[in-house]
Amino acid sequence: MKDFWLSIWHSISHYEDLEMYIRLSMGALFGFAIGLERTVHSKPAGIKTYTFVTVAATLLTLVSIHTVDRYSIPGRTMMDPLRLAAQIVSGLGFLGAGLIIQKSGSVKGLTSASMVFFAGAIGISIGAGYYLMTTYAMLVMYGIISIGHFLEDRHTGLFGQKKPLKESEDD
Repeated sequence: MKDFWLSIWHSISHYEDLEMYIRLSMGALFGFAIGLERTVHSKPAGIKTYTFVTVAATLLTLVSIHTVDRYSIPGRTMMDPLRLAAQIVSGLGFLGAGLIIQKSGSVKGLTSASMVFFAGAIGISIGAGYYLMTTYAMLVMYGIISIGHFLEDRHTGLFGQKKPLKESEDD
């Protein structure tokens, strides 16, 4: 058992390996943050869903990048590391489509679906090692979603139509 833990410590003590664990942790943290916002607003996809999406996208991106180094013949690389990322995007579209509901002429779940897509993009960019750009994107979108909630709470339409202060008792 001691040898097992020593081998794990030896593998994560190398900078490149340690960086992979940092990337996965950042993916989990950012996915958790997106999911927490959705959970607070009682949306269908929450903390677990978004965390799984970002960590899965991060992991698949890391595997894609490192597979090229590990399995290609030196000087004769025939692998494209971005092919797997393209497949992640296709899968995210499928997952997002499952969150969209059309009922009685209205459409619900578009924000949740787009946030699943965003969570996947966060995972891909963290997996590729773009920490600063990813953090900036997270902060910008968190600000946008916060402003959006504020405006939605104050207005019903895009053109400043205020919600009634009290629902009429006839409804």
